[in-house]
Amino acid sequence: MSLIPVILCGGSGTRLWPMSRGGYPKQYLPLVGEHSLVQQAALRLKGFPGALAPIFISNTDQRFLLAEQMNSIAVKPQNIVLEPVGRNTAPAVAVAAILAQRVNPDALILVLPSDHVIPNQALFHQLVQQASEIAANGKLVTFGIKPESAHTGYGYIRRGAALMAGGTCFEVDRFVEKPDLKRAQEFVDDGNYYWNSGMFLFKASTYLAELGQFSLEILKQAELAISNGQQDPDFMRLDTAAFAASPADSIDYAVMEKTAHAAVIEAEGLGWNDIGSWTALAEITPKDEFENSQIGDVIAENTRNCYIRADHRMVATVGVQDLIIIETADAILVAHQDQAQDVKKIVERLNATGRSESVTHRRVYRPWGWYEGLDECQRFQVKRILVSPGRSLSLQMHHHRAEHWIVVKGTALIVNGSQELMLSENQSTYIPLGTTHRLTNPGKIPLEIIEVQSGCYLGEDDIVRFEDQYGRQTATEV
Repeated sequence: MSLIPVILCGGSGTRLWPMSRGGYPKQYLPLVGEHSLVQQAALRLKGFPGALAPIFISNTDQRFLLAEQMNSIAVKPQNIVLEPVGRNTAPAVAVAAILAQRVNPDALILVLPSDHVIPNQALFHQLVQQASEIAANGKLVTFGIKPESAHTGYGYIRRGAALMAGGTCFEVDRFVEKPDLKRAQEFVDDGNYYWNSGMFLFKASTYLAELGQFSLEILKQAELAISNGQQDPDFMRLDTAAFAASPADSIDYAVMEKTAHAAVIEAEGLGWNDIGSWTALAEITPKDEFENSQIGDVIAENTRNCYIRADHRMVATVGVQDLIIIETADAILVAHQDQAQDVKKIVERLNATGRSESVTHRRVYRPWGWYEGLDECQRFQVKRILVSPGRSLSLQMHHHRAEHWIVVKGTALIVNGSQELMLSENQSTYIPLGTTHRLTNPGKIPLEIIEVQSGCYLGEDDIVRFEDQYGRQTATEV
């Protein structure tokens, strides 16, 4: 029987600011190991018998980032579905289930959040195999994590009767909302409760049948969003009006809490972590003899029980303990570990004042590569631009700024008005205000240029696009 992973890539990861931001959330960061979290999710079923290519549920702004990360690990998606608006997990999985049935009417789908860490992959495969056998018989299986502490940040699942003698799969007795500390401790002491992992396995047809029974409007709008949507070679674009009309609901509320077919499989020993805060990440990061986690250029003197991450500069500490310290190119976070969950309040304040640090890093990724701000003042700014081999910026023009381009690495093919130039290292060109231009990397190594912009307005929305190979129409589309 075919098994299709469905990887949910939404979410902004505000609790991991300043590394995780709206335009580059935590699932795209290599927080644990060499691969990003979404890459780890895509590779999680590698070698599993019957596993097909995954379906990704993402959004328009992150489509090229996701596609590039999959390309870099040689994963070809079954489909990348673009949600025009967020509607929680039930509608997203409904869309994926409909698409999975087109591949195989009897397909099983394994729903995986994109931001989890699961070190024990061999055990995960065993659990997926067990859950597949149960799901093939009409059960909707969720994975329950054996609680290691009285955690108040997770929902809980109470198990019921065992589905088979001596097994680790049970009927679901009930789902419980995130409890306070007293109730959470009672759940741990009881021994019949699990953390709700947010991972599910079921037949696509079973999920759609139950959704039709309990949340028919979600099913109807999911079907309309696909039938009225657009499929291009790279992405499935859901119809905005239909998908926006769907009720916003989770799988738990829409189906799992109402169905008579819910089951939970005990997942103990996976090393599972949903990286919900800097403290959660610190728990699974190697520590020195003073219980410090040090990533990057860090000098710690008389420092204990701290998570310190330096991405661009040296970070030095003296006489501190129990802190989270995160250094990025344009922001530094210092927080007590007991208040790591409140980092989202900083993001809320940034959003309220219209600051960009909640959304973008100094380095901003585009489908052709990236650019990084180096310096800026009232009438000029300096950027470092990298264009990947074979990629090209759109043919464009600016109303309010002129640009100087200096090639510092690789070879650039440049359209500058009526001219077409081929420039190599240490060569440059000037693009006057109002001149149509394009930058292309025709080579096999990354092209890097230094761009100096000058003018009365330097915003990214001062772009008139004439041609764009990535399907972007407006200046604000990434």
